[in-house]
Amino acid sequence: MGERLERAEAAVAHLERQYDELNAVVIVQGRELERLRRALERLGETLETQELDRIRSTQTKPPHYSV
Repeated sequence: MGERLERAEAAVAHLERQYDELNAVVIVQGRELERLRRALERLGETLETQELDRIRSTQTKPPHYSV
């Protein structure tokens, strides 16, 4: 009985260590995912601004339009 208990305790200790390691990985990946999400958002905003600027620069005003 004592040997079975020792094996069970060792298995639980092993699982706890794996849990802690996996939890650390998930935390790091979550941070990286958030960093990438913010970078993608900034990139999208930059591309949108560039596209709007390109559209504005290619649109010519009609000859009868005066400021």
